[in-house]
Amino acid sequence: MSNPKDRPDDIDDKTSAGIDEEAPLSDSAPVETQEGQEAIDTDNLEKMILSTGIRVGTPVKTKFMAPFIVKANPEGLYILDISKTLARVDVAAKFIGRANISKVAVTSAREYGKTPVEKFCELTGATQILGRFMPGTFTNPSLPNYMEPEIVVVTDPQADQQAVLEATRAGVPVIAIANSDNVTSKVDLVIPANNRGRKALATVYWLLAREVLKKQGAIKSDSEMLEKASIDDFETKLVEEVS
Repeated sequence: MSNPKDRPDDIDDKTSAGIDEEAPLSDSAPVETQEGQEAIDTDNLEKMILSTGIRVGTPVKTKFMAPFIVKANPEGLYILDISKTLARVDVAAKFIGRANISKVAVTSAREYGKTPVEKFCELTGATQILGRFMPGTFTNPSLPNYMEPEIVVVTDPQADQQAVLEATRAGVPVIAIANSDNVTSKVDLVIPANNRGRKALATVYWLLAREVLKKQGAIKSDSEMLEKASIDDFETKLVEEVS
């Protein structure tokens, strides 16, 4: 397979325009009952999630990610199956919920993963590892930052390959957010999603945090999650946006 073509990291709603008219995240339409407002809010949330480009992949697909791809859009980008994304988020949350949350290590070498990981760890109690992963973090007890994680979550199995390698050597399960062009041979649980875009990464980690908090009993509904943090709170801001 040839190397993936260079492409901007920030693939979000601009790229996904024109493909969000597909099936919603749930099969049932909102019904006006005494819980009608909650249903309407959920429908709006679903539309917002789809608008972030969470399912927009790259122009390249690997054999590992082929089962998670539904089609290619007119621009030649592979589109990931959002239903499988949500299903894997739920499985990952159940897995994380059974672990000692302080021993769940969440890594991101990508700059756009910094804020999502920070916010996820702040809300759930997981341990963040940002920027360059120091070799030996999971395998060398003599290092000051050594830890023995129960689960490792990586933002990109390529960018975070050292963390994946050491977790594998230590026999620690790896959960990875993986794009259409990722190799996931050393990953135990794949969450198929756009792991390059700011909005997409914010959305994936918001969804995962929501489900983990539900499993922990900290929240019961989406509205409670939105009171704690919005998807925008998980997004890494560009310098010009915060200056």
